[in-house]
This record gives sequence, C-alpha cells and structure tokens, in this order.
Amino acid sequence: MPAAFTTNEIGAGRRLFAPAWRFVSAAGSAASLPAMKGHEIAFVGRSNVGKSSLINALTNRNGLARTSHTPGRTQELIFFAADDRVTLVDMPGYGYAAAPKAKVAAWTALIHAYLKGRANLKRVYMLLDARRGVTVADDEVLETLDAAAVSYQIVLTKADEVKPAELAACLDATTAALARHPAAFPSALVTSAHDGAGIPELRAAIARLLAEQRR
Repeated sequence: MPAAFTTNEIGAGRRLFAPAWRFVSAAGSAASLPAMKGHEIAFVGRSNVGKSSLINALTNRNGLARTSHTPGRTQELIFFAADDRVTLVDMPGYGYAAAPKAKVAAWTALIHAYLKGRANLKRVYMLLDARRGVTVADDEVLETLDAAAVSYQIVLTKADEVKPAELAACLDATTAALARHPAAFPSALVTSAHDGAGIPELRAAIARLLAEQRR
C-alpha cells in the first residue's frame, strides 16, 4: 500500500513547494554538471511518462518544465530550485526507440554518470505509466539504480487515465516487482498531474526525506 502521511507532513510538503521555483541549469554531459549544492531529488522515466508535467504540478508552475507530445524531447539533465536547500532534476527520458542510437547511448551514459557520481543525490523517483506498469526498459533502469546504490521510489503517473480496478492491479504488480530490488523503497506513490491526485503525498514524501536528512 502507498505510504501514509500525517497532516504535518502534508503541510511541510506544501510549504516546501510554495516558493517560486525556477530553472537553474542544464547539463548535456557529465563534464557540464553544476557544482553540488544542497540536496538533489531526481525524476527518471520513459519518454512521455509525464516527468515534466509532474514537476510542474509539484511546483505549481505550469511552464517550469517543458512538456511535449514528442518523445525524447528532454535530452539533458535539467535542474530546478527555489533556494539552496533542494534541487529537482528532470532526467532524459529513455525507451524512445526512434531516437538515433548514438544519441540514446549518450543519454544513457549521462544518466549512469549522474546516478553513480552525485554525492548529494538523496532520492530518485522513478516514474511508471499506470497504464503500462513495469516494462522491459524500466527493468534495465531499475538494475542501474540498484547497481548505483541510490535510494529510489516508484511513482505511478497518469492515474486518472485508468479505471480503479486496473490501477489497483498495476499497483499490486509494481509492488511485487519491487520486492526483487532491495534498493527500492517498498511502496509506490500514485499520482495524476492532470487532476492533482497524489501530488500532496509526493510533496510530503520529499519533505519527509529532507527532514530525515537533518536528523
């Protein structure tokens, strides 16, 4: 079952994302990554899984992260922040077969370099489309996250586009798949950037994580 959050945690999440978030920088290679500052929270997922829409919903900024109906639009690591405490990172989408092989290889190398070499990366939220669940391409990234020993949690997106019974089945299958990945957070979060479902809980999860870092 998805994690439960207290009223205080929901409030802390709302306050965390209340300031004006802004674009900070973009990196197309490991050499161009910005200096590490504060805590970083990264979002990764297949092309068109809804990463940019989710970041916009979290920050209440419709135009902060670029959204597109064209798969593979995000080709760099994109950094957003409101202050020096925490930075959100929009990672390149994967699984877009129509992209040139050389470009896919470059994106993959960038993702791996970032995951393995970022000491201030506190959690990766791996987004899965609630209509599809875990795919073969997702399995490969899960293995990469396990190998990088990075804390990560699954977030189901586009929950408004599936029926409740289908969503429950997807959540059960995802939870079962996570049992094979010891580095994964044991429960998944369910969200919809379209109607806002699960957004307060995702904010609260990030606020909880940051609070734990201060202990």
